[in-house]
Amino acid sequence: MKVLIEVINKNQEEEICIRCHEVNNEINQIVNQLKLNLTTIVGHENDKYHQVKLRDVYYFEAVEGKVFIYCKDKVYEVKNKLYEIEEMYKGKKFFRASKSTIINIAKISHISPSFSGRFEALLDNGERLMISRKYVPDLKKMLGL
Repeated sequence: MKVLIEVINKNQEEEICIRCHEVNNEINQIVNQLKLNLTTIVGHENDKYHQVKLRDVYYFEAVEGKVFIYCKDKVYEVKNKLYEIEEMYKGKKFFRASKSTIINIAKISHISPSFSGRFEALLDNGERLMISRKYVPDLKKMLGL
């Protein structure tokens, strides 16, 4: 596969064009990665609003009626409900891991079976999250297991 980069004038709109013989898994993964790098979500912390890049999000968690974004070393609150976030980022490397958690699959270091059919995910930042047995098949499908 050949990669081309063309520098354009500042008054032209930037764009990414993929030319392929067919849209296959590899192309879909490239597109999803590009979307992940370009997408942001607004989170707030101490009355300040931040544009958080989706690629920096480790997971979303609902706690006592509020939804939080967990990044490597920051936590932000979002106004969206967890089910809204699940819909917004479906197909972008995020999956529902439990009733209260959505995990960025790209931030998982490894997973291992736990008790009662659940799995445990170790994230790149050292955090451990449980994956409910109800959602284990979804994770396996995303990982190609």
